[in-house]
Parts: sequence; structure tokens; C-alpha cells
Amino acid sequence: MKGFYAMKKKVFYSELAYLIGIFALALGTSFMVKADFGVSMIVAPAYLLHLKISEFLPFFSFGMAEYVLQGFLILLLMLVLRRFRLSYLFSFITAVFYGIMLDFFTIFVDKLPYESLFVGIGYYAFGLLIAVFGVACVFHTYIPPEAYELFVKEISTQFKLPLTKVKIVYDYSSCIVGILLSFCFFGFGHFEGIKAGTIICALINAFLIAGISRILEKHFVFRDAFDWRKYFDDKKEQNVSA
Repeated sequence: MKGFYAMKKKVFYSELAYLIGIFALALGTSFMVKADFGVSMIVAPAYLLHLKISEFLPFFSFGMAEYVLQGFLILLLMLVLRRFRLSYLFSFITAVFYGIMLDFFTIFVDKLPYESLFVGIGYYAFGLLIAVFGVACVFHTYIPPEAYELFVKEISTQFKLPLTKVKIVYDYSSCIVGILLSFCFFGFGHFEGIKAGTIICALINAFLIAGISRILEKHFVFRDAFDWRKYFDDKKEQNVSA
């Protein structure tokens, strides 16, 4: 019976999961910025860098801040694991793709009306759900995800730790970093970008991702549409000596 049910699952191609995941992440983040209840703790450090640096470099967009910060995170991952993989380079390419999409969606979402607090709550809830759906999709593809998701997956795999627990620790750490940056950039007691919505997201984000992942796996079988997985094979990695 279990085998029969598995045959009834629909195919969800991993390449499509990658594209949907990136688009969903960018769209969800832009709605959370529009809501102004506080961005996700994952993107909070990049958002704060954008706010501060754009004061004297107006062209430095949120999307640019994202892939610059993610580049540093990939370097940190390499130092922690003492190795380089070709997939890390592709992860940075994903970060650039995501940053471009984020700036694109932000232009249009910023034009939406904001008539009441309830509208803002709706924007925030929609953005949060879309964003976590995007992360769940990205976790089901072989194409290297953004540095945030890559960092969590690599640390979880390397040290044989539960993915959800590593995600929770990473989320809380990002939230703390965001708070510290807000104090450093805008003064003690002044929360810029870090608000109630950020704390709520930090508390429930990993659980939402885990729940959505279970729903996806219940109804879909993830398969590759193209023979591209070999290009991201770990056998191509180059180890960096200590």
C-alpha cells in the first residue's frame, strides 16, 4: 500500500525547484521589507549593510549587499571546513541571481499600497510563508543554493548534525548579528530592520521550513530533468590543507 501511494506522487523536477525557490525567496523578502515589521533574521545583516552603505553609496542596493555578504560567508565556510568545492562557486552565482531578483521584485512591491496595519500584517505573513516555501524548495535541489542554505547544509553534513537544529542555531545567530549591527550603525536602542517580525521569524522559521518540506515530500517525488548533477558532484572538490 505504501509503495502504491508513492507511485501516485507527482514529479517535481529539482531544477524547477531551484528556480521556484530563488524566485519565492526574493519575492517573499521584498514583501517583508514592504511590511516594515522587520526582515527575516537571515537577511537582516545584509539589509542593515545596505541601509548604512547606501547612505554614501546610493547605488548599493539590498540585492548587492546580499551577494557581497554571502561571498564572505562562503569564504568563512571554506575556512571552517578547510576545503574548496566547485559547488561553492556556483553558490555565489546563485547569490548574485537571487540579489538581482530581489532588487527586481522590490521595485514592484514597493509600489503596492500600504493603507493600514492589517495590510502590513498581510504583507508580512505572505512574505514569510513564500520565503520559507522557497527555502524548502532549494533544499530539494542539487544545484548549489544561496550561501545561507549552503552553510547550513554543509555544516549539518560535515558534523553529522540534524539539519533542522543547525538551521535553528544559524537563524538565532543571524538575529543576534543583526541586532548588533543595528546598534553599531544606528545607535544603541535603535532597531533598524530588526523588529518584532524578525524575532517571530527567528522562532518559527526552521519549523515552518521543516513542515513545508514534509508536505512537499508527501505529495512529490523530486527528480532531475537534466543530467547536470555530475557537474556539482563532490568528487570534483579540491581540498584545502590546514
